[in-house]
Amino acid sequence: MKNTITHIAAFALLALFTACDTDKKDELATVDISEVNSTEAIKEIVIKDDYVYITAPSGLSLREYNNLDSKKMTVMPYGTKVKVITIEENETMTVAGIKGGMNQIEYNNKTGYAFNGYLSSFFPPEKNSNAKQYVEDLKSTHPNATYTKITGGTASNPTETETVLLPTTKWHEGFTFAQRLFDLPLAFAFPSPKGRDGENITNPKQPDYLFLSKLVVARAENQLQKIAYSQAGEGYQSSITISQEEDMMKIEYVTVVD
Repeated sequence: MKNTITHIAAFALLALFTACDTDKKDELATVDISEVNSTEAIKEIVIKDDYVYITAPSGLSLREYNNLDSKKMTVMPYGTKVKVITIEENETMTVAGIKGGMNQIEYNNKTGYAFNGYLSSFFPPEKNSNAKQYVEDLKSTHPNATYTKITGGTASNPTETETVLLPTTKWHEGFTFAQRLFDLPLAFAFPSPKGRDGENITNPKQPDYLFLSKLVVARAENQLQKIAYSQAGEGYQSSITISQEEDMMKIEYVTVVD
């Protein structure tokens, strides 16, 4: 009887050590699989409950698959809020001079893919939005956005300078937002980073009351350095300058009354 009890105890201890060893192997196997997945699936990151906004001026296509030749399911209007499902980290394509990839998103109960160059973490302004109020609203989610206003000049030629710093390094966002916050005409398309170092573009729809409406683009090695717009009419002139300041886009709007 004593031998029988001893054998049972020995068997129980052997089973316990075997189970612990199996658990350790399973744990190691899980770690190995996780490391392989994190290396091989680096292109796509799955996220939950993250929302972005459409910044393409004429709307952004939602496509069935993650390429520009895929079937167009619908067009999402400028300013629309959409849910992101997966993010494409790599820049796999260039659209209108803008580099990016195709994110999987959900819009209006449809799931598809959209070019992430026109997706922004902050809501874009509508046409003729008040710049100060827009920045104040934006601060609720992006506190580093700033707005300043300075009055100067002389009594006969007063000047007013409004400056907006946006928390983005995307030139096309700075350009598109300047068109809606200030007087940069919608007739101008976003200038491509590629081109001559200096380029002058006349407003194709210049109104009769203006004798100047011109866009000047400065580049260096096919990288945008500055975009400046100037307009002038009887007793009035203004300028808008778009530039990058560290990790922010700077929009400066100056008005002069003659």
